[in-house]
Amino acid sequence: MTTSLKAKAVRDVLVAAALLLAGAAPAQAAARHHAPDDWLYLTVARGDATAGAARDALLLCDPPQGHARAAEACADLAAVDGDIGALPARNTPCPMVYAPVTVQARGQWHGRPIDYTHTYANSCVLQARTGTVFALDDD
Repeated sequence: MTTSLKAKAVRDVLVAAALLLAGAAPAQAAARHHAPDDWLYLTVARGDATAGAARDALLLCDPPQGHARAAEACADLAAVDGDIGALPARNTPCPMVYAPVTVQARGQWHGRPIDYTHTYANSCVLQARTGTVFALDDD
């Protein structure tokens, strides 16, 4: 199985798991019989293509979970109504080293489909532009 097929299979399993979790709520939460409104399947890959994703996570925002900084990532996304491209750039000095990092986010925000792919010059620029959204590591 190729890397892209593996990534698609993992994504499909994670999305299915999220949908199952949303439907497996206790009886007192019976009003919530639908999939979570705010979720993104995130990938971070070295290089200028999404193939061979080094890291991935399913970010759920109700409640926040999926990676170590999920609560912060969900708050950042809420501030821009899920528009990753509208996240405010942080004033962070980054080295002028070209070590490309490509990120992808697919999912939905308030029922609106999200499909975001971008290649950043290096991981410092990625963090300065997207904050905690793609901070999939514990550091």
